[in-house]
Amino acid sequence: MERENFKSKLGFILVSAGCAIGIGNVWRFPYVTGQNGGGIFVLLYLLFLVIMGIPVLTMELAIGRASKKSAVLAYKKLEKPKSKWHIHGWFCILGCYLLMMYYTPVSGWMLSYFFKFATGTFESGMTAEQVGNVFSNLMSNPVEMIIWMAVMAITGFFVCSKGIQNGIEKVSKVMMILLLALIIILAINSLTLTGAAEGIKFYLVPDLEKVQSIGIGHIITSAMSQAFFTLSLGIASMEILGSYMTREKTLPSESIKICILDTFVAITAGLIIFPACFSYGVEPNQGPALIFVTLPNVFVNMAGGRIWGTLFFMFMTFACFSTVIAVFENLISFCIDMFNMSRTKSVIINAIIMLIGCLPCIFGFNLLSGFNILGKGVLDIEDFAVSNILLPVGAFLYSLFCSTKFGWGFDGYLNECNQGEGIKFPRFFKPYIKYVLPVLVLIVFISGFIPQG
Repeated sequence: MERENFKSKLGFILVSAGCAIGIGNVWRFPYVTGQNGGGIFVLLYLLFLVIMGIPVLTMELAIGRASKKSAVLAYKKLEKPKSKWHIHGWFCILGCYLLMMYYTPVSGWMLSYFFKFATGTFESGMTAEQVGNVFSNLMSNPVEMIIWMAVMAITGFFVCSKGIQNGIEKVSKVMMILLLALIIILAINSLTLTGAAEGIKFYLVPDLEKVQSIGIGHIITSAMSQAFFTLSLGIASMEILGSYMTREKTLPSESIKICILDTFVAITAGLIIFPACFSYGVEPNQGPALIFVTLPNVFVNMAGGRIWGTLFFMFMTFACFSTVIAVFENLISFCIDMFNMSRTKSVIINAIIMLIGCLPCIFGFNLLSGFNILGKGVLDIEDFAVSNILLPVGAFLYSLFCSTKFGWGFDGYLNECNQGEGIKFPRFFKPYIKYVLPVLVLIVFISGFIPQG
């Protein structure tokens, strides 16, 4: 059966950017920026996005576009006879399953909060304790969490069942345009608040004293990690999208566009969060507490807060759902390619796997709340395995596969990268791609095991 392609170049860019844009853009990037010297961190982040993120992104896209296959068969098509690179393809798929087993439930939390703001669960003048209780009640109720997770999962698989052009591309185009409009509206509102200037200063103005106290080495590794993790590279989530690409545009050109959109959302998220927090005297923090406790506490004290809260969680739901459908497509395509399934059968089987696979994460907050390994609960264990092991190790293997004679080789990779119109990588990049880039990825991997703080 002939493989589908994206209907338009814009469709590919929006779907790919949607895959990259997610929870980390909102609950990690702004906080890490504020804590690591503001504008200095942003400049370093942009530098590492160019010298690390874009090259590894082109590698995943090149493998996908050259092979027109999902992770395992892509390696098999491009690797040399009797080599075993395709084993990494199986770990990519494992990583995608594991990622979705905690990402889908968290996406359900976003949808839940969208409805809670829209229907008036959050009311003007609620105390901080009351706002916190809404989240605590959700976490202690496995049935409610399962329902919201199931809505996200079933809707995601339904979209994927329609195929690339009529499902993922069509939905992502509308959703991403709305997402970008929402984030601009929310940022403008935050920038008009009374304490906006202080929030922006904390967020983006270079703070040399903070740089000196934290240490430039720590800030550099933090910027490297953020530039790397923001694109979710290493588990073939982008590779599958490359397999549906045409050869009209070069991969460096398309990768730059994806990174610009991803970075725009990440930086703009901070323009929503910090002016709002500083205006209402709320301490900004990181992770789930920021999204589900801190920001709702701001919204309930803000004029028109119910509307702004509804719009914010609509934006967050879109950001999550765009990632969900892109990664679901990887799982569906894998089963179609490997086991010669129909799309419908693959969708049904993967939906069942996902609905069951998400349960441990959900139960980790209530029925299995006593379970932990080295102080980590179920969600944290799953996240650590994906973010700190599978992503950086996968990116390291991709860099070796695309640069050494034992893999696909630099010539094959460069030729695929430069097909089409647009920016092309020069041949003299080879020493950097072969020797420097893998070392940078290894630094990210090692830094993931160093305690922060």
